[in-house]
Formats: sequence, structure tokens, C-alpha cells
Amino acid sequence: MNMIKFDPFRELRTINDEMNRLFGLGNLASADPSDLARGAWSPRVDIFEDDNKLVVEAELPGLNREDFEVSVENNVLTLKGERKFEKKTEGDNYHRVERSYGAFTRQFTLPQTVTSDGASADFDNGVLRVALPKREETKARKIEVNSSPAALDVKPSTESASA
Repeated sequence: MNMIKFDPFRELRTINDEMNRLFGLGNLASADPSDLARGAWSPRVDIFEDDNKLVVEAELPGLNREDFEVSVENNVLTLKGERKFEKKTEGDNYHRVERSYGAFTRQFTLPQTVTSDGASADFDNGVLRVALPKREETKARKIEVNSSPAALDVKPSTESASA
């Protein structure tokens, strides 16, 4: 009679692995439950800005430039693509697949302070970097402060006086 070693923690490790996989997807409240069941993934992003531009950086490891597209429509930036599962050879027998594959779409509503005119995108070493310039009229401007109270004298316009 063969003895099979019983591991009382095996099921707990399996549950823990599944929880880690699920929470690794990002915001579950906005995730489609069918995507969770299929193990879909969503690229991680960083969004930051400086005085001249807003920048969105997305991690797209394992993708080529042809695997995704970037667009802006109605002030919404969309990143859309697919990471395909590539079985190495027909004879491969996978015991575990932890990396996520599948189609993804990420959308970000842009602030009114940026424009898609003059936007640029670079893809290097698995990181997509989209830079959107800020509108000139929304950039911070320095206002000169005079020490003379006479500078505050504002004369009414003749057009508004006749109205």
C-alpha cells in the first residue's frame, strides 16, 4: 500500500495564490467579472504632470509596438491592445500559467488643461510613455505686482457705460 503524504496547508496556499492573482489585477470594483474568470489583465499606469505637459506611462511587458494602439477622442485617452499567449511548441505541457494574457482597454478622462494637439508617444523597453501638452491659456502665469496704488485704478470701458 502506497502512502500519500497529506499537506493540510495545500488548499490554503491555493486560495492565497488565487487572492494574490485577483488583487494583482487592480481596481476590482471596475473590473468585469468575466474578465476575472478568464484571468484578463490590465496594464499598470503612472500619471503625472509638470508645468508643460501631462504624462501617462503604462507597463506593457512582452508586447511589441504592433500589439496596442493609443488614441484620444472627446478628451478621453484610450490604450487598447492584446498580450497573446504564445505556446512555445506543440509538445509543451504547462503545469502552471501565472502570467496574464488577453485583450485590455484602459481609458482616462483628460483634464481640460491638456490638448491632444502636439501629443507624442514613445515605447521603449516595455514602457509606453504618452505626453500631452498643456494648453497655453491654462498654464500658470506670473502677475507683476506694482507697489503703486495707482496701478489698481481701472477705468470703465466706454462700451459698458453706453449699454
